[in-house]
Amino acid sequence: MKLLDTHTHVISPDNKHYPTDPIGGHQSQWSQARPVDADSLLRAMDAADIEQAVVVQASTVYGHDNRYVADTVRAHRDRLVGVYSLDALAADAVDKIIYWQEQGLSGFRLFTTGSTMPGQGDWLGHVDSYPAWAWAEAHAIPVCLQMTMEGIPALRSLLERFPKAIVLLDHCARPVLSAGAPYQAADALLALAAFPGVHLKLTNRTLAAAAEGKSTPIDFLRTIIAAFGADHIAWGSNFPAAAGTLAELADTAREVLGGLSVQDRQAIAGGTARRLYPFASTEQR
Repeated sequence: MKLLDTHTHVISPDNKHYPTDPIGGHQSQWSQARPVDADSLLRAMDAADIEQAVVVQASTVYGHDNRYVADTVRAHRDRLVGVYSLDALAADAVDKIIYWQEQGLSGFRLFTTGSTMPGQGDWLGHVDSYPAWAWAEAHAIPVCLQMTMEGIPALRSLLERFPKAIVLLDHCARPVLSAGAPYQAADALLALAAFPGVHLKLTNRTLAAAAEGKSTPIDFLRTIIAAFGADHIAWGSNFPAAAGTLAELADTAREVLGGLSVQDRQAIAGGTARRLYPFASTEQR
């Protein structure tokens, strides 16, 4: 099964040229324990039979300094596209969007929770972020949201104001799935399917959560496909934040996706991502 990975990270060994400046004030443990630079990511992709991937800014390492992601993508445009981190409340947020898009990156990430910043940030949906959202909507720029289920009311308010915004929810917004189908704890997430721009990023973190308690990954997959459609779901490994080799993470995804129809499998494995991001065509490679 051909896979396109929508959620990888890179960490440079050159701390002088790319100094750390993590959101939350301290660097994430995973990035210190298992850093992967650009060349190592490409080798891992080869070993996992993954042709192309999205490199997402490691916000818990570099904050909003997206230079390493930009340099990585610039050097490997045949295989990678990049997502930058943005301070949406900053007065120059739109200028930053324009700048990083001109540097060859393809969408931004809002980091409202994570290992260096537990809990749900209360700034999601703040009026100061409206110019960034308006610009993203007007220019069809995908917005990745690292958030929890607690952020859904704020997101709904944003989507009502910016109904054409394209949003990808990292880790499917981290719902608790252990109770199993029909996943009532995820009702607020499933209700977001009413907004056509909302997409789910099905990472290996989500697959692990879907294997807990009474839940199974295939049950959760069928539930979100019924709500959103497979064309609004994209797989991502979360490598190397997720423990294990990229080949192991890819094998897990292939095993779970193998239980779906060919059409649904192809959409989640790569079709959705190709619709959202400007990957190089096979003819260009």
